[in-house]
Amino acid sequence: PCRSVLTVACEQTEVLLFDPISSKHIKTLSEAHEDCVNNIRFLDNRLFATCSDDTTIALWDLRKLNTKVCTLHGHTSWVKNIEYDTNTRLLVTSGFDGNVIIWDTNRCTEDGCPHKKFFHTRFLMRMRLTPDCSKMLISTSSGYLLILHDLDLNKSLEVGSYPILRARRTTSSSDIMLSGSSGPRAVGSPCHQNESSPLSEKHMSRSSQREGGSPRNSLEVLTPEVPGERDRGNCITSLQLHPKGWATLLRCSSNTDDQEWTCVYEFQEGAPVRPVSPRCSLRLTHCIEEANVGRGYIKELCFSPDGRMISSPHGFGIRLLGFDAHCSELVDCLPKEASPLKEIRSLYSHNDVVLTTKFSPTHCQIASGCLSGRVSLYQPKF
Repeated sequence: PCRSVLTVACEQTEVLLFDPISSKHIKTLSEAHEDCVNNIRFLDNRLFATCSDDTTIALWDLRKLNTKVCTLHGHTSWVKNIEYDTNTRLLVTSGFDGNVIIWDTNRCTEDGCPHKKFFHTRFLMRMRLTPDCSKMLISTSSGYLLILHDLDLNKSLEVGSYPILRARRTTSSSDIMLSGSSGPRAVGSPCHQNESSPLSEKHMSRSSQREGGSPRNSLEVLTPEVPGERDRGNCITSLQLHPKGWATLLRCSSNTDDQEWTCVYEFQEGAPVRPVSPRCSLRLTHCIEEANVGRGYIKELCFSPDGRMISSPHGFGIRLLGFDAHCSELVDCLPKEASPLKEIRSLYSHNDVVLTTKFSPTHCQIASGCLSGRVSLYQPKF
């Protein structure tokens, strides 16, 4: 958060730490985990968490990197995401076991933190909290986007115990049919699945249709529209949120793996849900087709700290994208129909497929990392 350290999650059990200003290497945590390190999240200016395919989460202190603060056990498959609620100091993780788990860092000891299973769904890929922690978004490999509204992290959600809002496409007037007929999924596989719902039909029968606003933890199930994908499914591989909570950013690939798209969806906080009309809180505003390089690998994209630009992996480099050619605020250039994102600049310095990119939270600086392990830092010339 104070931009003093750049951390890098690596495939071979390592975490690298750099000074992003001088580009100097600070330290290597050579055995941070027993398997691939997938994600890193700073909780404050000194404490950070890492998660891994070894099914664990580790807490670290920048002042004492020789040992972990503690290791958290609770997932049964690859752990892919870490979120953090600064108000309640609750750590939120998700993995390919389909579980979202809450960890109470207020009561952390050397043996770990008290935890509880918060939510479960099949085909889970990515999970994010909005900046104000009022919503949780979950993307799936079967093309569904789940939104928990009016979020209450202190309440565990047993299957079927939450009100379910009727599901639909983000721009279509017809409802989608949900069924639980799919077979078992290979745990941890990023491959595309068939178009079955993450929720079974019997649980959908508990759907709540009512007057007034949504209750706590009400679940909305959407199939976001992706250009060119109307008649075939897609896998939502990457999920990010606008820093002001205005929109969500998705990277989608087709089930046939021959197309990739970056899409922006505006949150629509409209009228209360009515008994006869399904809720649809997202609207596709901008999109752009991506270079389909490095098939089968997930590319993590991101918003700039002010939300005016998007940095997206593109082949052996990254593209800087804007909502218009002037890098205007999203709310100042909302189109009536979905419009193309504008390419502001392309940056190429890698010799392999770029998998991740990140803006510095405080400096005019961008980092990118590629499949062969190279990390590049970019700084604009004025």
